[in-house]
Amino acid sequence: MKKRKRKSIFGKLQRTPKWKKEEFTEIEYEPTTVKELLTEMKDISELIIDLAYSAVLFDNDEIAEEVKYLEVRMDKLNYDIRMISMMAARTKEDAEQLAGILQIAEAAESISNAAGDIASLLTLKESTRPILPKLLSKADEKIFRIEVLAKSRACNQKIGDIKVESETGMRIIAIRRGKYWIYNPQSDTSIKAEDWLIIRGTDAGYEDLRKFLKGQLKVLE
Repeated sequence: MKKRKRKSIFGKLQRTPKWKKEEFTEIEYEPTTVKELLTEMKDISELIIDLAYSAVLFDNDEIAEEVKYLEVRMDKLNYDIRMISMMAARTKEDAEQLAGILQIAEAAESISNAAGDIASLLTLKESTRPILPKLLSKADEKIFRIEVLAKSRACNQKIGDIKVESETGMRIIAIRRGKYWIYNPQSDTSIKAEDWLIIRGTDAGYEDLRKFLKGQLKVLE
């Protein structure tokens, strides 16, 4: 008897996870700079921990899948840096300088591996999963989820224009728009009505932002 494929929260048949596709994609060396690789690794290491905690806090397998994808991506970036370093080293001095770069890359990969371990907590038995959000709620900086109402003046505005982070201290980690996610939104990313925002910060900052996104405040101040 064939097993039925598990449906996602959108009612569609479960597809092959993005991280598995990335993991089994053949690695092809592409000429690039160490600076570009380190910049992407830095961006991933900043984002992946927030996403991992978000996945556990909101019991969200989709975010956990993105964490796994970024973890695999980090592995490939680390591989590329090692390749470049081996080809670039010509002298003892070159090797010494590149050793520091390799240490940075290894540290970034360690962060992504730790985030993957956090996200893997979602594979625990259902009886143990409810306690995880309670533990995370004790942190000074917390992760919140809030919907943007159509009456909010944030609608159709760019994140940078409404000064979310400078006025409230809250950082938008991700945006859920319909069936899609926008991870690590930038200052030029627009906010739309009915978006769900995953944000990180303090209780006080969250309260101000919540009122603004619900249309109870005209401006952030």
